[in-house]
Amino acid sequence: MKYSMDIIKRNERLSTWNGAASIIAQSFMMSFIPLFAIQVLGASNFQIGLISSMPSLMTMLAMIPGAIWISRLELKKAFTAYSIFAARFGLFLISLIPFIPYTNHAWILVVFIGLLNFPNALATLSWQSFIGDLIPDERRGKFFSQRSQILTIVGMITTFITGALLNIFDKTDPVPYQWIFLLGFLFGILEVYYLIKHTEIKKTVKKQNALSMKMISGIFQHKPYLYFLICAIIFNFGWQMAWPLFNIYQINDAHATAFWISVFTVANQISQIVSYKWWGRFSDRYGNTVMLFIAAMGIGTAPFLTILSTNLYYLALTNLWTGTFVAGTVMLLFNQLLRVSPEENRTAFLANYNFLIALMGCIAPQIGVWLLELYGVHFAMTFSSIIRWLGAFSFLVVVYIEYKSRKKEKALKGPSISV
Repeated sequence: MKYSMDIIKRNERLSTWNGAASIIAQSFMMSFIPLFAIQVLGASNFQIGLISSMPSLMTMLAMIPGAIWISRLELKKAFTAYSIFAARFGLFLISLIPFIPYTNHAWILVVFIGLLNFPNALATLSWQSFIGDLIPDERRGKFFSQRSQILTIVGMITTFITGALLNIFDKTDPVPYQWIFLLGFLFGILEVYYLIKHTEIKKTVKKQNALSMKMISGIFQHKPYLYFLICAIIFNFGWQMAWPLFNIYQINDAHATAFWISVFTVANQISQIVSYKWWGRFSDRYGNTVMLFIAAMGIGTAPFLTILSTNLYYLALTNLWTGTFVAGTVMLLFNQLLRVSPEENRTAFLANYNFLIALMGCIAPQIGVWLLELYGVHFAMTFSSIIRWLGAFSFLVVVYIEYKSRKKEKALKGPSISV
C-alpha cells in the first residue's frame, strides 16, 4: 500500500521537527565532547582517537544483527524510537561522569561513548530504512536538501549559543558541560516524540525476503552499488583519518576556547546552509557521481589548509570554505546510497555500507593519531588530504566506467530503424 500525498507531506514536516530536535542533541555531543575530554577530563591523544573510533566499532558490532532484525519488521517506527531513546540516554550518563569516584574520567568517557553508539548505530540504520519507505524516490532530492538546510541552521544557532555560554565559565569547570549534556538528553526525548507521530503503513515482509547472510554476501553482484561502495571506502578512510586531528590541532596547537570551537562550527554550517540547494540542483543536472567528485576534492583541501596557520581567524575562514563541500558530500553520499540500493532488500545494502564505512571509521582515526605521534600533525594532515583526493578521483573513474558501459550497451542494440 502506497502513502497518499497528504500523509507524505505530513511525514516530511514531522521528519523536519524530529531532525531539529536530533541536531540539537547531537550538536551538544559532537561539538563539545572533544573540548570536555581534553580540557576538563585531561584526555590524551590516544583517548581522543578512541573517542573518534568507538562509534565506528559499535556500528560494526550492531550493524549485521540490527539489519537482520530490522528487515523482519513490518513496522519500523517503534524500533527506531527505542533505539534513539537509548542512544540519547548516553548523554545523561556522560553528564554524571564528574561524580564518579575514579581518577581517570577520560577512560569512563571512552566507555560511555562506546555504549551509547551501539543503539545509535541501530537508530541510524533503522531511520534510513524507515525514511526510505516513507519518502518516495522522486521527492527525496528536494526534501533532503531543504531538510538539511533547516537542520544546519538549527545546529548552527545551537552551537554558537552554547559555545558563547561555555566561554563565560572556567574552561576546566565540568558543571556547564554537565548541564548541556543533560539538556541534550531532554531534546532526545523530544526527538523520539516527533518520530512516534509519523504515519507508517504496515508492510508485509515475505519470508524469502528476510535478510540473511547469504543475501548480504550476494549484494556485491550489484555493480552500481559495488562501484559506489569502493569509492566511498577510499574516500571515507581519508576523511575520517583526520577527525581527531582537527580537534587536537585546534585545541592543543591553536589553543581554541569553547567560543572559538563554536565559531569554527558555525562558519562551517553557514556555508553548508548557503550551498545545499546548489548541490541538489547541480546533481540533478550533472549526476550524483560527478558532483561527488567535486565535493570530495573540496573536502580534501580541509586538512592541508588547516595546518597552514594557528591563527584562529584564519581557521574560521578555512571552516567557512570547507563547509560548502561538507554539505555536498554528506547529502550526495546518502542520496547515491539510496539510489544504488534496490528497494527490495534495501536494508541489506544499507547495513553492508554502514558496516564497511564503520570499519574505516574504526581504523582510520587510529592511523591518523599514530601518524601524528610518529611524524607530527603536518604530515598526518597532509596524508589525509592525499587519501581524500584519491577517493575523489575514484568517483570520477566510476563516471567513466558508467559512460563506457552505456556506450557499449547502445552499440550492442544497434541503430534504431524507423518504420
